[in-house]
Amino acid sequence: QVQLVESGGGLVQAGGSLRLSCAASGRTSTRYTMGWFRQAPGKEREFVATINWSGGSTDYADSVKGRFTVSRINAKNTVYLEMNSLKPEDTAVYFCAAAEGPWGAIYYSGYEYTYWGQGTQVTVSS
Repeated sequence: QVQLVESGGGLVQAGGSLRLSCAASGRTSTRYTMGWFRQAPGKEREFVATINWSGGSTDYADSVKGRFTVSRINAKNTVYLEMNSLKPEDTAVYFCAAAEGPWGAIYYSGYEYTYWGQGTQVTVSS
């Protein structure tokens, strides 16, 4: 198993930036694809970004393309989500998740991910 812990959330004004981190521990020798998801109050969880093991393949939800960047440093067992030009509609609890599978794959559905962090709150004020 792998344990995931997110950090870096907080309160920021619209137009500001935050960097979320997701630290993995446990069975980190497995080549996991990582994903970021978010859930706003009263809404369903939605996909934000995904990155494969090597970092060579990434993708984003249309709502965050051009503003968010996902990256990873495998030597540190950490994945990052750099969020710029934040909008009030980005307010949500952000979760990182790990998926097992072909090491080059990326995944968009939460059902593909086996392990989840506890989430970190991001609040963007207008």
